Amino acid sequence: MLGNEAIARGAYEAGVKVSAAYPGTPSTEISENIVKYDEIYAEWSPNEKVAMEVAIGASISGVRAMASMKHVGVNVASDPLYTISYGGVNGGLVLVAADDPGLYSSQNEQDTRCVARAAMVPVLEPSDSQEAKDFVKFAYEISEKYDTPVIVRTTTRLAHSQGTVTLEERVEPQDKPYERNPAKFVMMPGNAIGRHLYVEKRMKAMAENGSNFEINKVEYNDTSIGFITSGIPYQYVKEACPNASILKLGMVHPLPKKLIEEFASKVEKLYIFEELEPVIEEQVKSWGIKASGKDIFTVQGEYSANMIREKVLNEKVDSKEPAQVPARPPILCPGCPHRSVYSVLNKLKIHAAGDIGCYTLGAVPPLNVIDTTVCMGASISTLHGMEKAKGKEYIKNWVAVIGDSTFLHTGVNSLMNMVYNQATGTVLILDNSTTGMTGHQDHAATGKTLKGEVVPAINIYELCKAMGIEHVVEVNAFDITELERIVKEEVARDAVSVIITKSPCVLLKGNVFPYKCKPVEEKCKKCGACLKPGCPALTKKPDGSIAIDDTMCNGCGLCEQMCKFDAIERVQA
Repeated sequence: MLGNEAIARGAYEAGVKVSAAYPGTPSTEISENIVKYDEIYAEWSPNEKVAMEVAIGASISGVRAMASMKHVGVNVASDPLYTISYGGVNGGLVLVAADDPGLYSSQNEQDTRCVARAAMVPVLEPSDSQEAKDFVKFAYEISEKYDTPVIVRTTTRLAHSQGTVTLEERVEPQDKPYERNPAKFVMMPGNAIGRHLYVEKRMKAMAENGSNFEINKVEYNDTSIGFITSGIPYQYVKEACPNASILKLGMVHPLPKKLIEEFASKVEKLYIFEELEPVIEEQVKSWGIKASGKDIFTVQGEYSANMIREKVLNEKVDSKEPAQVPARPPILCPGCPHRSVYSVLNKLKIHAAGDIGCYTLGAVPPLNVIDTTVCMGASISTLHGMEKAKGKEYIKNWVAVIGDSTFLHTGVNSLMNMVYNQATGTVLILDNSTTGMTGHQDHAATGKTLKGEVVPAINIYELCKAMGIEHVVEVNAFDITELERIVKEEVARDAVSVIITKSPCVLLKGNVFPYKCKPVEEKCKKCGACLKPGCPALTKKPDGSIAIDDTMCNGCGLCEQMCKFDAIERVQA
């Protein structure tokens, strides 16, 4: 099983009844596997905060519940997370947080363990697919035993690697009765003071009892060298130093102090091998234990066995030269509707405050439109801040660009803020009918749930109108003449305006492409206008004319519209 698949299996075997998530690499496949188990209600929520609150509600009602998200999603969910740490649980409550060392698909490398320490929530960290399943089950045990939400921290390497998993039957824990308890679940100041004291006692108890948790394992071998490690880095230690003594921590917060002190006293040289922040290292050193960690290992990116060979064993590692393959720069797919939109903005020399999604690729050549990308929903708020800082004229050549799923995630609030605070500015909602970047998941405006059920779809146009925005217009993303006219008109307004470009993602299942684009060689002026949008299906031949790869082309017609000499035509596929 993939690590994510094993996490889903662990939720099933643990008797989870409710799962809520927002898609985000590397966590997405958890929910896509959970939904296969009919015993679990599973949903895509509009954002991670909502997903966390759904899981909290299910827990309070008395059933086991799970929320899943990537590490930056934990930021969005942190408000309810910090508070439910005080409140505790009724049914077991687990948050699966997927970190991304190496920045494979994220805007930062933040370490969820740091959030967990601040929120005073325990963290379990599996090192392979079998543990991914088992640790989820154990998380529910300690959640209910210690009255706490529990974070299961995974990483990209674990989430997307495979390992053999032994399956077990599902348990059906009896639903816990709900009893009204405002002192526990109503976090106003007077109640929170008492719960904070409880949380401190709870964390202390887990730290003491953790020395006896089976998931914290000691492997004594050659005691001249010892490692404290956890998660995927454990696999690198075993590969590079199979004979070393190892303390493998399954619970990385709170730390089992007695077990660590005992292990440290029995090894001559101690190394702490953990990816990203020195969370374990700083605590261990604060207890007066001598160890090497970030003084020789990096705080950036993924670790490897070779890192240990070089830094600990002083071995010279011969790194093979990477295979010489053609460069593959990040680029929008052939026929992507975002390319059409960006071509118009580029022509008009308009800057765009960008957002999180496939459309972030509008920042790179040859489109060069996106100037900023911060986090989900930030495009609209960023544009608003610019206008309030520099005035209305400053943003006459700026727009905000956001996708349909991201708009429903946190863009709605930002747009509401523009209306409320009497802003000006134009927002482009690139509606491609899916959550494209994470693998084409449905959302509230697609009309389908995670389980594939057909439901009423949120109408983004009507939602914008309901906010009191007078100027809202929908346009086909590939009608570049009309789109150009609309953009010019809307950015000139002294008001908030919204342009919704509607064209489905070309990779959506069921899409049928009846046309292909073909060059008409005798008409080609070799001007290169059709190449400006950067469609990978188009290439320039040695003589300067254009070739179109019909295995890539899906006949969107953008290149045809860019050509002023009728040197490209659309034909039946």
